[in-house]
Amino acid sequence: MKRKHKLLLGILVSPFILLFYYYLAWSMSPGSYALAEVYKFSIPEETLIEIIKEFKKENPSLDMTKSVRMKNGEEFYLEDGRRDSSDHWYFIYFYYPDKNQIVKTWTRHNISWENPEKEKSSSFAFVSISEGLTLHNWKTVNESFFWWKNTPLKEEFEKRILSGIKKKIKDKSKP
Repeated sequence: MKRKHKLLLGILVSPFILLFYYYLAWSMSPGSYALAEVYKFSIPEETLIEIIKEFKKENPSLDMTKSVRMKNGEEFYLEDGRRDSSDHWYFIYFYYPDKNQIVKTWTRHNISWENPEKEKSSSFAFVSISEGLTLHNWKTVNESFFWWKNTPLKEEFEKRILSGIKKKIKDKSKP
């Protein structure tokens, strides 16, 4: 009887131990944008950036043209691009006017030492959202460990922005 209790206890406790280790690994994800939602495309980064620029021109309400403020009152514009020539990420900002939210994204070319053909691919990442035009309240997309809390943000991004970009990529790849 005692052996059955140990087995039952082991079966009941094992999922919690596994969940704990999964959470530990998730919370210590490496990299600068470890919690970004990354989408991969089989086109060069330069082409992806041009497609996104076209998408923003065709959807001016999503283009971030408003000035933003810091907590100290300083105002400036969020400009798309790299911060300097050594930056890996090309940052692109969108705006949801109906929600007064700023959407931060980036592109990056993919590097593959094993397969040089993969260098013709790139990534587009949904990084975070800022509530309002004062930059102090950024919410990382995959901030919550529980995926169902992150899903509405990602679904809205995919519907409002990503679907249009994917359509433009598909249209460009047609001969």
